[in-house]
Amino acid sequence: FLFRWRGEKDDRPTISDYNDYLFFASQMITNACATQAILSILLNRPELQLGDELTAFKAFTKDFPPELKGLAISNSEPMRRAHNSFARPEPFVEERARAAKEDDEVYHFISYLPVAGKLYELDGLKPGPICLGDVGEGDWLEKVTPVIQKRIEAYSSKEIRFNLMAVVADKCEVLREEQVAIEKERNMTIGKVQSRSGKVPGAAELDRLANEHPAPPS
Repeated sequence: FLFRWRGEKDDRPTISDYNDYLFFASQMITNACATQAILSILLNRPELQLGDELTAFKAFTKDFPPELKGLAISNSEPMRRAHNSFARPEPFVEERARAAKEDDEVYHFISYLPVAGKLYELDGLKPGPICLGDVGEGDWLEKVTPVIQKRIEAYSSKEIRFNLMAVVADKCEVLREEQVAIEKERNMTIGKVQSRSGKVPGAAELDRLANEHPAPPS
């Protein structure tokens, strides 16, 4: 979630005992909140295949406090390289040394996601994660919607500069997996027909099976 950062006071409590199940890093460099927001999602979804670099990084920093996790992100050459391939080249400055003035155009990314049955807000400028209550994998989007709406409504009615994005699976990969599953089902069905009849299905039978189990476009 992207919004205009004004440095307003936030009295919501943060949690401190979370290292066993949640990755949280303090943002130690400026202009890296988008990268850190993405990492906050990737490193907190155990079902994802992260690859060697992120898997090793997560294991290495597991017991670090948030500040050291943030420094580890800034000192990671692969992450720096990935970040710089998209970002404008700007000098690294300590994030907390920056103070937004009334007329500043400073924007900030934070993450929302479910972890271990709880909904969390992860903001690298906070001292820790904010727990937003119990949630299930299937209904967490419904639970987070009013939280984001409330945050938007807290700003001036003239402020419309917000952005909401999601980290999702590569659609091409999803379609390939669906195609493989459909082809497997079709082959199994053809095999069953062949075993029952003792012969290979004819063209008409194959056409009927193809119509019943169409493959997605490649």
